[in-house]
Amino acid sequence: MSMDSHKRDFSANARLPGIFALAAGIGLVSTLAAFVLLNLIHLFTNLSFFGTLSFVERSPAANTLGPWVIGVPVIGGLIVGMIARFGSEKIRGHGIPEAIEAILFGKSRMSPKVAVLKPLSSGIVIGSGGPFGAEGPIIMTGGALGSLIAQCVKVTSAERKTLLVAGAAAGMTAVFGTPVAAVLLAVELLLFEWRPRSFLPVAVACAVAGFARAIFFGTGPLFPLQTAAPDGWSLLSCMIAGVLSGALASGLSAALYKVEDLFGKLPVHWMWWPALGGIVVGIGGWLEPRALGVGYDVIGDLLHQNIAVQVALLLLGVKAVMWVVALGSGTSGGVLAPLLMLGAGLGTVLAHWLPGGEPALWPLVCMAATLGATLGAPLTAIVFAFGLTHDANALLPLLTATLVAHGFSAVAMRRSIMTEKIARRGYHIYREYGVDPLERHFVDEVMTASVEAVDAGTTVGETLHTLFGANQLRRAYPVVRDGAVIGVAERGLLERFCADDSKRKRSMTLADVFAQQQNPAFALPSEPCRLVATRLAVLGLERLPVVADRNSMRLVGIVSRSDLVKPSLAHFEEEHKRERFRRIRPALGKRRFAPVRKTG
Repeated sequence: MSMDSHKRDFSANARLPGIFALAAGIGLVSTLAAFVLLNLIHLFTNLSFFGTLSFVERSPAANTLGPWVIGVPVIGGLIVGMIARFGSEKIRGHGIPEAIEAILFGKSRMSPKVAVLKPLSSGIVIGSGGPFGAEGPIIMTGGALGSLIAQCVKVTSAERKTLLVAGAAAGMTAVFGTPVAAVLLAVELLLFEWRPRSFLPVAVACAVAGFARAIFFGTGPLFPLQTAAPDGWSLLSCMIAGVLSGALASGLSAALYKVEDLFGKLPVHWMWWPALGGIVVGIGGWLEPRALGVGYDVIGDLLHQNIAVQVALLLLGVKAVMWVVALGSGTSGGVLAPLLMLGAGLGTVLAHWLPGGEPALWPLVCMAATLGATLGAPLTAIVFAFGLTHDANALLPLLTATLVAHGFSAVAMRRSIMTEKIARRGYHIYREYGVDPLERHFVDEVMTASVEAVDAGTTVGETLHTLFGANQLRRAYPVVRDGAVIGVAERGLLERFCADDSKRKRSMTLADVFAQQQNPAFALPSEPCRLVATRLAVLGLERLPVVADRNSMRLVGIVSRSDLVKPSLAHFEEEHKRERFRRIRPALGKRRFAPVRKTG
């Protein structure tokens, strides 16, 4: 076997098959939860706007309530405010930030209340005309279900996080039928790592949800679309669309939190805020009924150019105001569907001005670009738009515009719409992540092979005098017996050992000191530096002996905290040291000119 056989591309995990099985079950349960949520929305829509108990899908825009429609969102907001006040405050908001907070700061533990009250409150809000989609609530609900199932079995916090995210991503898959985009959303927004131990179970849950979705919702894309292949002028148009979509995303995010701040200054309890926001939603729904509710039918019409520019402008303005005010009031709802509608509305307006490409392309492009810039998840947005339409010709424009929009928002915005809410609660989230230098280097690369050890037969007094006297050179020394490590001698340990009976105990050997120590701390050459650094921190040690294997305990080296700094120093040099190895020389040699003499 090679000496480097322990070095792998990815860490091995024997628990992965068991996590796979749990993730598959969670994918199925989340699909069921999505079916329940969508039917709750249909039920409350029919009850609120048409006065019937029915699960038939109907658009609230077809209501005949006239000005009385203003009161419907107010009543819905009042009910949800009371549910949040007396049930669980966790149901407030659009779901994804709450899931991120639970993952990073709550050990991925969510309560059963959230799993029940989140879909109920979202069904009431959206069913009463709230300008939201079902994806945020189902992400929160699916995540809660995944967390609850994980809490019923013996798993680590990292594994519980994986199962929470598996439920969230599976729920999104069930609603939209976009499993690949859901996996990317997990990677870009929720997992905060790229490891097979987390990525693969989430993908399994999404795959199961994708197949199960056919039973409940049928097959095929949500918004089927086919555009022509883009021409050369489309590159310029994509860049313009990307910049404008990034500006729209930045403006929406800034407006949302400005409105949230205004609600925070009101001299009333936050329980009443959703009802106050419902007044604006009701007025907007009275002016433009198609802005009410989820609006999947409106998104389809925008993508197929079935809405005139003037109507699209009105719809864009009314929907934006309704969504910002309603979400800023702290009610329960999602962000994906409203962003899709707002982006598609922008694309409908731009379609008559942008050169290159057919007009139907730009609502789709702006839809993805706005979504990617707002969430800070460009790859998710690109694949999501493709999954919703199955329009392969649009992939290149989607890629170009979405990345331009993401670049714009990354420069213009300190945080995304998702992380700003968490930051306001006192938590900072840094979303750039790469491979930790301590993860990719192993102990055998940084350890000191030449080790000064002390024999177990040496007395405690002699050790203190010789090694820890006035001329002490090192903090600790491995103690060996017949070449095998039995412990690590340090000044503090030996002085504590001699504290109660100094004369007698100073005459004892180091073997006597470590006689009761069954499992001395050590490191293996094949262990990653990150694991050893954690062990040093947990045990409060400065150095660890490195042994060949657990059985023989043969000493082969020693690793210290200073050794573990070496990979970080190399990483720092890669990031900050600027070097040039070649100098570019002009093809033509320098021209020599004769001096010019002035003549008078």
